[in-house]
Amino acid sequence: MSTLLRSGCLLLVILGLPGVVAAEDRAAALFRKWDRNNDGKLTRQELPTAARRNFSRVDRDRNGFISLKEHTAFLRGGSPKLPAGVRLVADQDYVGDRNPRHRLDLLLPEKPVGHKPLPVVAYVHGGGWRGGDKSSGLPRVAGLVASGRYVGVSIGYRLTGEASWPAQIHDCKAAIRWLKAHAKNYRFDPDRIAVFGSSAGGHLVSMLGVSGGVEDLRGRLGPHGKFDSRVAAVVDFFGPTDFLKMNDQPGKIDHNAARSPESLLVGGAIQEHVDRCRHASPLTYVDSRDAPFLIVHGDRDDVVIFPQSQLLQAALKKAAVPVALVTVKGGGHGVRGRAVEARVREFLEFHLYGRGSLPSDQVLTRTSRRRQPR
Repeated sequence: MSTLLRSGCLLLVILGLPGVVAAEDRAAALFRKWDRNNDGKLTRQELPTAARRNFSRVDRDRNGFISLKEHTAFLRGGSPKLPAGVRLVADQDYVGDRNPRHRLDLLLPEKPVGHKPLPVVAYVHGGGWRGGDKSSGLPRVAGLVASGRYVGVSIGYRLTGEASWPAQIHDCKAAIRWLKAHAKNYRFDPDRIAVFGSSAGGHLVSMLGVSGGVEDLRGRLGPHGKFDSRVAAVVDFFGPTDFLKMNDQPGKIDHNAARSPESLLVGGAIQEHVDRCRHASPLTYVDSRDAPFLIVHGDRDDVVIFPQSQLLQAALKKAAVPVALVTVKGGGHGVRGRAVEARVREFLEFHLYGRGSLPSDQVLTRTSRRRQPR
């Protein structure tokens, strides 16, 4: 394994849910740690001494800095290998405009279980709305697809270097409409689509979960306007919910800064654009018709502070929307582990298959494999 991997003290293996951890979360966490000025780029000077020797190898486009995509690709060491029995249908243009960000990947089980159309788990990647790509979603859903009981999807969307809010949610909604329009082609159930995302992706899937009937956020992208963009369930890993309160606790990022991820998303410093922040907040749209939620968050997250998930949990409970918050004690930004993954599987089984019991709030320790009901 490379020197860069050793210097970051990481053993990165691309592994699928369930039962394993997504390497892109670890790669992004290491990137944020090294990105001292939070500009979304790594210079040679920002790297640890032992990692600087690999700078030219990682900087593939030779522009003088390392992007999150280049960093993640280097750590990944190539495209993730899919489990046996899983077939990839890549780069489906869900808008029809040939924009490479308007693509999604499908993972299909070669031997689906049963004779009925399967439920879908669609992943939306993180990266602060300014980095990352849909390739990181494949490991997150591959294990589920390998079981033969789910179809997996990974959705790409425009980043803030190309477009500001609400382009990102318009893209995600267009992708959901494309899925519903093609459900018969790929033998899945359009009424059983769960969405799953981490960090910025957690924010976007939360928006999908609460805004199914909000015309203002629908957008007009793609040829499938007759289909709605409602989803059946939401798995939100530490997604932001109220940008204006993200500095309420000290953390790694000054979210009020003009170049923060949230400010770049809404097109200006967040405290100067309160209305735009409210427009981009899932809290604005919560009502009793929303999809059920599973929220997972570490209580020591220094990128998206833990109270962000508590705000969403409280709003959903007030609206009588089924919601379970899994708190990972001691967990930072990028919580993971078998116990967390087991909670995700239980949530999907209940809300997509009607099996098991209604998920409830739980507390897990960072290394725990057993749940501790609250």
